[in-house]
Amino acid sequence: MKKLLLFTGISTLLVSCAVVRPGEVGIKQKMGTLSEKVHTQGAVFYNPLTSKVVKASIQTNDLELFINLPSKEGLSINSQISILYRLEKSKVPDIIKNLGLSYEGIISNVFRSASADVCSRFFAKDMHSGMRATIEEDIKIQMDNILGAQGIKIESVLMKSIQLPEGLSKSIERKLQAEQDAMRMEFVLQQEKLEAERIIIEAKGTRDAQNILSQGLTKEIIKLRSIEAFMELSKSPNSKVIITDGKAPFLISGEE
Repeated sequence: MKKLLLFTGISTLLVSCAVVRPGEVGIKQKMGTLSEKVHTQGAVFYNPLTSKVVKASIQTNDLELFINLPSKEGLSINSQISILYRLEKSKVPDIIKNLGLSYEGIISNVFRSASADVCSRFFAKDMHSGMRATIEEDIKIQMDNILGAQGIKIESVLMKSIQLPEGLSKSIERKLQAEQDAMRMEFVLQQEKLEAERIIIEAKGTRDAQNILSQGLTKEIIKLRSIEAFMELSKSPNSKVIITDGKAPFLISGEE
């Protein structure tokens, strides 16, 4: 009899224990009434006849949506969206009370409303350009204004995939190609301009050097150089004929 009672007591103890894992919180619900106390990781004991433990994740969660976004010109843009959110630990009891555990559906509806409002202010091409980050941030702010007070923190809104209408997509590609061609041509012209400036500078340098050289060759210097040339010629053992007017020598040489 004692063994039966002991076994029954142990079984009841095991059944009456819930384990809250890391990244979760647990809330006791007794006779339909939710406790305000938030239990973090560890064991939570309760009476299984009158109570249960409701668990919720407080980690960052990823909600993915496939949705059509409206643009300023009235086009419908197919997009794959990731919404990164988390629950504030202290507000989990209020979230369960007010929104229930199906809060992802509420997040999705809030996103649809916020994205329709924000995207309608931008052209379709903006969603495929550097304006995407601005659109994502504006949607996040609107969602956070609505859900933040409820205890749901929106961390990021990511537009992972944007599919523009085929005609618009080709038009944007042609425009981008034209812009790249223009940039390439501008680069080539800039290089040609730099090369032309280099040639001009080089020509000016050559001209200035020649001017300096010509200004430095006075009559006295030319005469001195002629005398030096005569002196060098006189040292040679070979026979030679030198014809000169006294200014510059003209040499006719021959073997003795």
